Amino acid sequence: MSDWLRSVVRTVVPAAWAALVVWLTHLGLPPAILDAVSGLGGQVTDLVALAVVYAAVRRAEPHVPPWLARLLLGSAQPPTYAPPAG
Repeated sequence: MSDWLRSVVRTVVPAAWAALVVWLTHLGLPPAILDAVSGLGGQVTDLVALAVVYAAVRRAEPHVPPWLARLLLGSAQPPTYAPPAG
C-alpha cells in the first residue's frame, strides 16, 4: 500500500468509527434531545465526535496490539514522508 493511500485509510477508518459512535448515540437519545442537536448543531456534534474518536484512537495506537490498531485505523503502520527535495 502506498503511503498516500495509507494516510487516507488511516483518516477514513477512524471517521467511520466516529460515524458509528454518533449513530449509536443517536439511537439512545430521547426525541427532544435529537431535535435540539439537529441541523447545524448535529453537524457540529458529529465533527466533535470525529475529533474525539480520532484523537483517542491515535493516542491508544502505541499501546494496543497491531491487530487492534489495524482494526481501529485501517493500517497498523503509519505512512512515512520523505523530506522535500532541494
